[in-house]
Amino acid sequence: MILTLQTPRPLSRLPRFLPFSTNASITLNQSQPATCTSPPPPYSQILSTRHSLLSRQFSAADLLRSHLHRLNLTEPHLRSFLHLPDPSDLLAQADSLDRRIAAGEDVGPLAGVLVAVKDNICTADMPSTGGSRILEGYRPPFDATAVKRAKELGAIVVGKTNLDEFGMGSTTEGSAFQVTANPWDLSRVPGGSSGGSAAAVSARQCVVSLGSDTGGSVRQPASFCGVVGLKPTYGRVSRFGLMAYASSLDTIGCFGSSVADAGILLHAIAGHDRFDATSSNQDVPNFLSHFVSASSFESKPLKGLRVGLIRETIGDGVDAGVISAIHSAASHFEELGCSVNEVSLPSFSLGLPAYYILASSESSSNLSRYDGIRYGNQVYADELDSLYGSSRANGFGSEVKMRILMGTYALSAGYYDAYYKRAQQVRTIIRNSFTEALNQNDILISPAAPSPAYKIGEKKNDPLAMYAGDIMTVNVNLAGLPALVLPCGFVEGGTAGLPIGLQMIGAAFGEEELLRVGHIFEQTLENCRFVPPIIAEDIAS
Repeated sequence: MILTLQTPRPLSRLPRFLPFSTNASITLNQSQPATCTSPPPPYSQILSTRHSLLSRQFSAADLLRSHLHRLNLTEPHLRSFLHLPDPSDLLAQADSLDRRIAAGEDVGPLAGVLVAVKDNICTADMPSTGGSRILEGYRPPFDATAVKRAKELGAIVVGKTNLDEFGMGSTTEGSAFQVTANPWDLSRVPGGSSGGSAAAVSARQCVVSLGSDTGGSVRQPASFCGVVGLKPTYGRVSRFGLMAYASSLDTIGCFGSSVADAGILLHAIAGHDRFDATSSNQDVPNFLSHFVSASSFESKPLKGLRVGLIRETIGDGVDAGVISAIHSAASHFEELGCSVNEVSLPSFSLGLPAYYILASSESSSNLSRYDGIRYGNQVYADELDSLYGSSRANGFGSEVKMRILMGTYALSAGYYDAYYKRAQQVRTIIRNSFTEALNQNDILISPAAPSPAYKIGEKKNDPLAMYAGDIMTVNVNLAGLPALVLPCGFVEGGTAGLPIGLQMIGAAFGEEELLRVGHIFEQTLENCRFVPPIIAEDIAS
């Protein structure tokens, strides 16, 4: 049964962590940028933070302490983070920021914004394990380009988030260290592999977070946790410093509690990087220019937009509540002036087997570096082969071992043409089918997952059922396209319902249009508040 409304919950007991005015009346466009003299948009925590700092309403240290208080209350229940720095180090960064503001220095658009980083993205000042025992204790000597760019614009990295080992999984149950809980229902998974990053944003433990998306690892947990998840076009964001899983599919993506925050974070980290040969030279547009207040919308703000609902994503195998939520979202698009039509992608079902052959094949090559000598913790042995075998046997989890074996088999002599080559041919078919569909439609929509969040342990021993949950997302990675997931409704489950995510797919390097459409959709979706119970009930125990 679909729940389109969430019962309002009192927030009076929450520690106040943002100077956030939902009654602010603003107009934000290219000719009127946000400054400390104009009230911030009520939908962006990033812009609210910046406004509060520049107007001296709050200090960076005040905001940091408030976030840390919330994090300390919720983290024992959620286990979103694998590594948290010493609070004194974070406060030193905040104090330095306050001194720069007092001196009138430019502090950057992410000044004071707390960013969580998935633990397969390298950070020089804290461990980066990839969720694996083989890298336990590893501290990279550099920051990933995405992290470096965020820091240069004033962001404060609040910690490293949990994930399925090396990004291989959909629940965080594949982590070598812990399982993260879903803020909407602590007995359910947050999704994966970027489940820790999604849960941290959902529970407001941070403002925004970085994740990685190889086959849906940003978008599926965004749906499960009721937050916005943005997977950019392949090449839009540098992969330098991202631990490689499947290099032709991997992307660094963004989580936020609003479309605006995800877009602002993407703008900060996007652009060409000389350290990544696959990063694009495409100009990065000014996403911020489209994030205007709802009061400035026309009566039909999306008039003329052509929206294609992918028929294969609302059929057998998809929960009835999810289908109902997507149909409601399609109706909302029509109210905004869009024309919505069903489109068929006959090759859609081929994406899942092709993805797992290609991803496993690439992982078998990429993970060969973790042998106890070049990378990874070493297990002593008298002979070299035994050293390799023991180090990998003790360091890798069962899911990683299985995918390495699958990939090695697919690439072996006699099977290459039957599996890997054929999967690449299917990839071309999928890419062409998306191109054709996007020539006739401005965006495509689908569910982000075939079900809401399920119970921890429910699919752990059924890998095929877990793999099937990626059916909505893997095709986008195979085609290298951008996709935006935002919450669009609820189904029954837990104490406050479970969120459902709508996936919007655009043309290559079409993030600007996706963010514009997603922002309007989000701002006009009435009577839905995506605030999880772990915050609304102010857990203090």
